[in-house]
Amino acid sequence: MQEENQQEAVNKPTQTEAAPENTAEARITELEAALEEAKASVLYIKAEGENIRRRAMDDIDKARKFALEKFSNELLAVKDSLDAALLIEAADVQSYKDGVDLTAKQLASVFDKFNIAEINPVGEKFDPNKHQAISMLENSGEPNTVFNVLQKGYTLNDRVLRPALVMVAK
Repeated sequence: MQEENQQEAVNKPTQTEAAPENTAEARITELEAALEEAKASVLYIKAEGENIRRRAMDDIDKARKFALEKFSNELLAVKDSLDAALLIEAADVQSYKDGVDLTAKQLASVFDKFNIAEINPVGEKFDPNKHQAISMLENSGEPNTVFNVLQKGYTLNDRVLRPALVMVAK
């Protein structure tokens, strides 16, 4: 009988031997649950990043489409003035001149509002970044100096929109 009890003890796992097996299985189950949670979190973060990217692209597209909206609205007043001048039937040259002068002032106001500056470089040194030389002529002025402007240039926030067409002294 003592031999049978010893045999049963050998075949039957003790409480201390079974416990690590159960805790290992519990730990595996716990880690699998944590892994699934981490996978779900990664998918959520990835989807959220994609949504942010898509919203940013939509905002950029809208900004491009409507960037000129304020500028366009300001130009409409200038267009309205020109249209009103064309509707006047019995007008003399002076009234047209006054109307064109007022319209030019409106346009200059729009340019000031949106940081569009005129480049009129008469008497300045030639600058190939701001000026486009059409010709060089003998002149009594200092060499490499602009002495005639054929077409004014313009800058937008100190960036050249159109260079001034100039004649330069040799």
